[in-house]
Amino acid sequence: MSHGPADIEDLLRRHAPQVLGALVRRYGHFDAAEDAAQEALLAAAGQWPAAGVPDNPRGWLIKVASRRLTDALRAEEARRAREERAVALTPRDAFTAPPPGAGRAPREDDTLSLLFLCCHPGLTPPAQIALTLRAVGGLTTAEIARAYLIPEATMAQRISRAKQKVRGVRFGRPDNWEERLPAVLQILYLIFNEGYTATSGPSLQRRDLAGEAIRLARTVHRLLPDDGEVAGLLALMLLTDARRDARTGPHGELVPLDEQDRERWDKAAIEEGVALVTRALARCAAGPYQIRAAIAAVHDEAPSTEATDWQEILGLYDVLVRLVPGPAERLGRAVAVAMVHGPRAGLAELAKLEDELSTGHRLDAVRAHLLERAGAYDEARAAYESAAGKTLSLPEQRYLQARAARLRP
Repeated sequence: MSHGPADIEDLLRRHAPQVLGALVRRYGHFDAAEDAAQEALLAAAGQWPAAGVPDNPRGWLIKVASRRLTDALRAEEARRAREERAVALTPRDAFTAPPPGAGRAPREDDTLSLLFLCCHPGLTPPAQIALTLRAVGGLTTAEIARAYLIPEATMAQRISRAKQKVRGVRFGRPDNWEERLPAVLQILYLIFNEGYTATSGPSLQRRDLAGEAIRLARTVHRLLPDDGEVAGLLALMLLTDARRDARTGPHGELVPLDEQDRERWDKAAIEEGVALVTRALARCAAGPYQIRAAIAAVHDEAPSTEATDWQEILGLYDVLVRLVPGPAERLGRAVAVAMVHGPRAGLAELAKLEDELSTGHRLDAVRAHLLERAGAYDEARAAYESAAGKTLSLPEQRYLQARAARLRP
């Protein structure tokens, strides 16, 4: 079977975390292992297009990376002690790559262990995000820096500090991994949200970042297929990302949900997301990601804004705020209250969130929309202008300014 450059790139990205995980599991030394894994990936990118992809690509990569890492470790003064300790702690089959088409036993899967390492509780969320995208996502430091609109040197320092922080941490799925799984899912959700609605910059969306979050969520779902919240998160991402093409106009301008051309929504993604969340809710206790996905499913399955079942959405938000009584969840519920009981009822709910959401632009943007629906145009214009002054996203800023301009006498 022939492989084009894009196929090989996808193959390498898919195997990168498994190769890195295998090296870290045996040797530790996160930095040196990552360097060796990158050298193996570069060697493959240079050789495979001409020589062909080997029958066992993962085994080839692990073998080459292992050789590079062993050479590097031999040059260090404490090589012998480290190798003896590593051999004593390593399963005999750790470097025996499975035959083509066969996978490791779940306990031997390194991608999930790598995710837990990158989302170590000793790291800050920005550091967890950066290390996850670098080690598990396979993105370069420059790519991550571009996605988050910060200098490459700053991102390099962040990743370097994160690596230092996890140095010496035992590799493998932690004993309390089920307690740490929500933190892993939260990091993937943060990555997706930044890709779906960028917090700053000239573009509304960073599609490569959202796509990477979905790819990583698919990986976790494949490894933990019976976990309802993992399925819920993947469903939420798919159902939200399904509207991607309809969210911007021809010049990159923001198109709100109620004005989007629903024919441009990704029907296949909606179908997959609905199936995932339906199956998860039927088999597992409802968790926050499943409820969020169910809300997204109600929106996506409605043929129009007018036909949306807002009563069902409000009921789902009532469940969500009991599970997660955060300001973002209560802000979403306030919108649902307004759609069911009228804008004044929604504004009363917003008043309860003043202290918690005073710094961002979301509260003012929602308030402006509800004031406009209530006919309080002067107040709505002021709220739109206030929201526009608080956001760092240029498309959102232009949209809010246009709404305010429309209400000027």
